[in-house]
Amino acid sequence: MSVDDATDAGGASDGEPIAIYSDFVCPFCYLGRASLDRYRADRADRDRADLDVEWRFFDLRGHKRGPDGEIRDDVDDGKDEDYYDQVRENVTRLKAEYDADAMLDFDAVHDADSWDAQQVALYVKGAYDAETFRAFYDAVLEAHWEEGREIDDLDTLVDIAETVGVDGGEVRDAVADDALAAELETQFEEARRRGVTGVPTFVADGHAARGAVPPAHLRRLVEDA
Repeated sequence: MSVDDATDAGGASDGEPIAIYSDFVCPFCYLGRASLDRYRADRADRDRADLDVEWRFFDLRGHKRGPDGEIRDDVDDGKDEDYYDQVRENVTRLKAEYDADAMLDFDAVHDADSWDAQQVALYVKGAYDAETFRAFYDAVLEAHWEEGREIDDLDTLVDIAETVGVDGGEVRDAVADDALAAELETQFEEARRRGVTGVPTFVADGHAARGAVPPAHLRRLVEDA
């Protein structure tokens, strides 16, 4: 798989670049982060520079969002109970494979719309340093998949942000910012234009891998690119 215009990934470190399209509500994005962390540890063991990572935005459930902005459960997306049984099976397998013991059971997680969380993340990415952005991104993923918190609740987002040093008032302003919402929608559209159809999608030098692929797969993607 290849993704157009993927070589402009940027970040905060000096190693090879990788971009990751992700959505907080995707269980495989949480597990893909675990795989990425393992690959980064492998690089450190081999005395290689850390990755230059950029987290990008993707609207996994946008096709189910109605004109009023609400996620509609009556939209037929072709995913039946057999599909979700397979998801549960794969999540359970990858939890064990990546030692992701803190992850809640798939069915125990709040059915959230991630738009506001992603809009706040976009704000933090532009207004704060890369370390703060990554701390916020990780904190939202963990709040959703480890703690079962409602990440589509504004007070919850404020609380998460304040734990990583982001001002709560700025979070409230960011959620209400129409220009920021338009920018986020543009980024969603750009992801689709570049051929991203699901998450997580890892991109390095125009080549891509989709899903919570193993660390060895990430190594080939980055180091053989």
